[in-house]
Amino acid sequence: MIRILLADDHSMFREGLKYIIADEPDMQVTGETASSREAISKIMEEDYDVVVLDINIPGRDGIQVLSEIKAAKPNVAVLMLSMYAEEQFAMRALRAGASGYLTKESAPDEFIAALRIVAQGGKYITSSVAEILANNIDIHAERPPHEKLTDREFEVMLKISLGKKIGEIARELNLSGKTISTYRARIMEKMKMTNNTELTQYAIRHSLL
Repeated sequence: MIRILLADDHSMFREGLKYIIADEPDMQVTGETASSREAISKIMEEDYDVVVLDINIPGRDGIQVLSEIKAAKPNVAVLMLSMYAEEQFAMRALRAGASGYLTKESAPDEFIAALRIVAQGGKYITSSVAEILANNIDIHAERPPHEKLTDREFEVMLKISLGKKIGEIARELNLSGKTISTYRARIMEKMKMTNNTELTQYAIRHSLL
């Protein structure tokens, strides 16, 4: 029996996943949580085969939570679910130890297939992620500027590119406005840009939005 922990702050979405999993005789949801703090606590206290983790789970950055899970329980498979397209976070998630990455728009059959593959110790990647991996094989290719950002800086850059204000981003990430402003300054320096419009244009040009 594949024991699954669902970590997502949207209760209706968790119910939908449980409904899909309920039809599979070899799978069972044995835990669920809406916060990163509780997710870490449950993983330390209970045994799971697969953690289905929302990259936007409240409390901490999803990639950071993934790293903490793998540090505490390296054998637990983590399947990342996200509203973001593969181009945005898939490579970062895989580098941090994720066993797979799916968008929340994925079909139920693909979700179930991904669960089985990662539960058996495999990696689940979509054709889009495979293409990204193939492009990254070229060691002579220059890395685009956004890949030099930390995971948190990248997340802030995306929110700025969407036109969100410093205060709004601070509330969403549970950080201070001063901290977000510091992130913005680092982003601008690393990206060699001077204003938010340039960031938005860059994000559109690189299919990050």
